[in-house]
Order: sequence, then structure tokens, then C-alpha cells
Amino acid sequence: MNNLRQVLKNPPLEVLENADDTDQQKGVLAPPIEKAIPEGATLIPLIPRDRITLGGMPLVTAIGDRKSHRAYTDEALTLEELSYLLWATQGIREIHPKRIHAFRTVPSGGCRHPFETYLRINRVEGVPAGLWRYSALEHALVSVWEVRPADSPSLAEVCFGQQFVDKAAVTFVWTAIPYRTEWRYGPDSLKDILISCGHICQNLYLACEAIGAGTCAILAYDQAKLDPYLGVDGEDEISLYVAPVGKVAGL
Repeated sequence: MNNLRQVLKNPPLEVLENADDTDQQKGVLAPPIEKAIPEGATLIPLIPRDRITLGGMPLVTAIGDRKSHRAYTDEALTLEELSYLLWATQGIREIHPKRIHAFRTVPSGGCRHPFETYLRINRVEGVPAGLWRYSALEHALVSVWEVRPADSPSLAEVCFGQQFVDKAAVTFVWTAIPYRTEWRYGPDSLKDILISCGHICQNLYLACEAIGAGTCAILAYDQAKLDPYLGVDGEDEISLYVAPVGKVAGL
């Protein structure tokens, strides 16, 4: 147990001082800001931030009302609502001229933002059901698959039978590509990645409140099933966090 608790601690100063130079210090080019879009992939453009009319709820109200919701109506999200939620959680405000990093709507140590956002879409107007990935650079959805492979479990099964996951309009799943942070911080990366992921999910909670929707952050999932479900290798890209979203009766 004590060894596990070391994850919560910053490395001792002597570890940082004696560590090999990071790739950034060695002059290695920064890794890409996000994953490339596969050639021929289906893209669905999202609504630009300056055309989104949602999210006018006072922040004090959103913070005061924020809570986890596990029951959703059958109502679909609109494309504008999904666009707003994606902008609020991983939207890009400005890109570094050399594309070393991008300033987003959430904080991340050294502006490294090691995350990718996957979306298991069930009910979003104008978007076929399936697994999609958010391209923040294009502010667009990128299709991963529209028909779940026959031998693949449902997302609820991946989450140890939590059936409300499959009843959500859309489920956000965040992965991390650790090297984006390791490139700059080396042995001091892990804690930062985990903390930064929490910033994203809290923005999702607040943005959901602002549009009459709800979410519930989930860490109870089978790692050996979730990584393959998303098509990631669990080493260079690792699934971290699950958050179903849907409209909530009475909000």
C-alpha cells in the first residue's frame, strides 16, 4: 500500500536532479498536439464557439447545483450542445506559433495536455451512433467505428455492469498519451497527468449543468477491456476516465 501511495507524492529533489535530461532539454521536437486524423476518416464539423448560444447559466448556480447524475431521459443532445461540452472540456483558445502546445479551456502542467477525448455516441442529433474521437484542432468529430465489433463488450459491461452508462446520450472517455507530458517533465509526469484529467471532468460537470444535462464520473472500469474498446494499446495511450452524459428530467 505504501508503494502505491508514492504516486500521490512528487519525486524527491535528488530524483529530479539525477534524472536524465528530458527530451525537451535534449532538443527533441515536441510530440504532436493531438493524434492524426486517419486518411479517409469520416469527419463531422462541430459548431464554432462564437456561434454557440448555450451556457448562459451563472457560474455560481452551476457550481452550487453540480452533482452526479445516473438517470437520463431518452432525449438526444443537439450538435450544438455536444459542441459546447467538447469546447468546455478540451477546446483550444490559441495555438503556439510553432505548434509546440495549445492553450485550452482547462489547465495542464506546462500546457502539455496529454489527453484525447473519445465519445460513445448513442443519441446526438445529426451524428450516427458509434465511437468517435474529438479533434480539437479541427473542432470536429472523427469516426472510429459506427458498428461495435461483434466480440466487443458494451460500455456498461466494461464498467462492471453499470447499466446507466449504456443509457446515456453520449459517454465521454478520456485517454492519456503520457509522452506528451514526459517530453517536458520526465519522472515528474504521472501526478500531473492524473490531476489534469480531473480539471477536464469538472468542466464537464459544470457545462452539463448549464444545458440541463448531467454526468457521473466513473473510475470503476475494466482496464483490460476499455483500452481495446477504444482501440488504444494501453502503453503509449491509456484510458483514464469515463463520464456518461444525458439530459436529466427536471433540470
